[in-house]
Amino acid sequence: MTLPSHAGIVVIGGGIIGCSTAYHLARDHKADVVLLEQGKLTSGSTWHAAGLVGQLRSSASITRVLKYSVELYKGLEAETGLATGWKMTGCLRLATNADRWTEFKRLATTAKSFGMDMQLLSPAEVKRMWPLMDTSDLVGASWLPTDGQASPSDITQSLAKGARMHGAKLLEDVRVTGFEMKDGRIVAVKTDKGDIACEKVVNCAGQWARQVGAMAGINVPLQPVKHQYIITEKIEGLANDAPTIRDPDRRTYFKEEVGGLVMGGYEPNPQPWTTGDVPNDWEFRLFDDDYDHFEQHMAQAIERVPALANAGVKQMINGPESFTPDGNFILGVAPECANMFVGAGFNAFGIASGGGAGWVLAQWVVDGEAPLDLWVVDIRRFSGLHRDRDWVCDRTLEAYGKHYTIGFPHEEYLSGRPRIVSPLYERLKTHRAVFGSKLGWERPNWFAPGSVEPEDIYSMGRQNWFGPVGDEHRHVREKVGIFDQSSFAKYEMTGADALKALDFICANDINKPVGRLTYTQLLNTRGGIEADLTVSRLGEDRFYVVTGTGFRTHDLSWIGDHIGQGLDATLKDVTEDFGTLSLMGPCARDVLSAVTDADVSNAAFPFGHAREIEIAGHTVRALRVTYVGELGWELHVPIAATGEIFDSLMAAGKQHDIRPVGYRALESLRLEKGYRAWGSDITPNDTPQEAGLGWAVKLRKNTDFVGRRALETAAGKPLTKRFAGFTVDGPEIVLVGRETILRNGEPVGYLTSGGYGYTLEKNIGYGYVRNTDGVADHFLASGEYELVVAMKRTPAKIQLEPMYDPAGEKIKA
Repeated sequence: MTLPSHAGIVVIGGGIIGCSTAYHLARDHKADVVLLEQGKLTSGSTWHAAGLVGQLRSSASITRVLKYSVELYKGLEAETGLATGWKMTGCLRLATNADRWTEFKRLATTAKSFGMDMQLLSPAEVKRMWPLMDTSDLVGASWLPTDGQASPSDITQSLAKGARMHGAKLLEDVRVTGFEMKDGRIVAVKTDKGDIACEKVVNCAGQWARQVGAMAGINVPLQPVKHQYIITEKIEGLANDAPTIRDPDRRTYFKEEVGGLVMGGYEPNPQPWTTGDVPNDWEFRLFDDDYDHFEQHMAQAIERVPALANAGVKQMINGPESFTPDGNFILGVAPECANMFVGAGFNAFGIASGGGAGWVLAQWVVDGEAPLDLWVVDIRRFSGLHRDRDWVCDRTLEAYGKHYTIGFPHEEYLSGRPRIVSPLYERLKTHRAVFGSKLGWERPNWFAPGSVEPEDIYSMGRQNWFGPVGDEHRHVREKVGIFDQSSFAKYEMTGADALKALDFICANDINKPVGRLTYTQLLNTRGGIEADLTVSRLGEDRFYVVTGTGFRTHDLSWIGDHIGQGLDATLKDVTEDFGTLSLMGPCARDVLSAVTDADVSNAAFPFGHAREIEIAGHTVRALRVTYVGELGWELHVPIAATGEIFDSLMAAGKQHDIRPVGYRALESLRLEKGYRAWGSDITPNDTPQEAGLGWAVKLRKNTDFVGRRALETAAGKPLTKRFAGFTVDGPEIVLVGRETILRNGEPVGYLTSGGYGYTLEKNIGYGYVRNTDGVADHFLASGEYELVVAMKRTPAKIQLEPMYDPAGEKIKA
């Protein structure tokens, strides 16, 4: 075997993800691809995977990725001549209690929103489909007929053969030992058999992906966890086309294999392997059987399938799987190195994800941007926090333990907290704050009155914070509230070419006088929204950028990657330099004017302006902008002075009954005003025109910007989807997003976000209405609308204007 001296793209890792990526790069893009595997193909986690293939996720894009896997596996054998073991047996998910049943009704609604037919079955119907099962404790089950199972090794070998057929080179027994770097990019891959010069690298090294990434200074936050399952001898009466079973209330899963059963599960006390490096020689190796730890699954499984009690165990598999701190896999371009891409951390879903992940990752590598909204799996959702291996281990074990727990809305992780706190943390605690966490930051979600325990109590209906959050909401509408938003991500762009760089990156016109603030989107080449944020011009060549907490790494990386070559523009993350206090409500000006000598009248300090003012002897960046629809300012204060300035505002606001307010009230306030949330309402799949944000795009100016061409191409054509709001009566109804939108009885879309508007006293949802022949105003206005909520239809009213507009004191509902 001779190692080539050069390749366009080097893929590291010969498991299902690496082979699928190489296959798609070669088949779809005719790329010059070399795949390197340190041992033999499939020898990491792939060969010992259980091989269940489910498709439904809460993200439409990820569901599409998994549906693509199924389509690929169906036809792969015909293309390559190698069997994949694909069987479309369908999947039964079992429910034994009311909350789980509500979850399944919501899941079935989501499935229909995404074009999949998930059915809800009675215990008797389940018994007919799976006679060996004890169904006496069931409330019912969901049934997705297009799910199935496959042979992981066979699929991988079939993809590998397909990759070779399309011109890729796959080399075994070649270990990557490092990278040659130049100006922060990889120029060559070093191996124990020689070096390969290359343009791009794709790290699909499975449980070794963290080590491979570290060789190039890249963080891939993975934790190998021991995952066990058994394979039984033949069981009498078990059909060879028996559906796969997920029994989440008993934390177990089953699939038929050669007349017997594969059975495993997700225990609440998982066993991590190592927080250090995974040994290189862990090829086709397993851990010793651990029946003591597995006993909890065995007991539950025998109660569900009594025949298991007498079945012989042919083999126990105890192998490491790569898991992540949030249970989602990791794809995309590394923020630390613009030409290393990652596909890893599949949380025991590698087989289900493999086909689709390879498809989108190949496209991402070739285009330099994701082909779909893949934010939930984007490596840039992590931050410096995720370099702490102990923290990653603790959070990953918590995520593993939640794998089969009921997914209550608004549920928070508990491990590794508190991690990052604002200077107000202790002060807010005395106000009985109930905190959530976002990218490590503790943030007040709501404040408990004296009569209510300051903790979240989860349920599928209205949760215990519903009333207190309503009080906070009304307080901001009627008086004044103060939000601690210190976790906002903040950057500064400076240099002679700062304006030129930002003008190309931002869709809106930021070439405004010093002291002006601009709300803008950042677009991809398809015109989709990659970020939305504010840019304040502090000086001729100095700009202050503020974006959401969770988008810190993503947006910094996106802006940095799109600064033109050779420009004098420096981007710096200043998140920890500033605390942020948002002062909002009709009395906000009265409070602010009491603590500063600056003129904060509307004439001197209009909306959309930024000023430096003095408060309590400190220089504060005051931005007149709102996410709640009321008069207000974001006050960006020196981080060390945050407490002092908070105290000053609280004292001055006492006569106006000022109080701290949390993020859940912020959410209900923004829903009423119709502000969009990036990651749900606006995503890389949506253009500003579709989102009703065309007013924030500088198409009239003769200035080039990322995404302009795509928007101009679309300009002459009718829109086929449009963002709209919906209101629903009925206090017992809970909207959480992904409910189906019906127009005249036909599905036309689904909600991207949902909640409750306390001023309107109605449920509020937002989503895109789709119609291939166009979605003009008359089409939208002329329909009769319903929402499908947990499989029940309920009347809804469409709203095309803000539902609450304090400026005009109009309530529209």
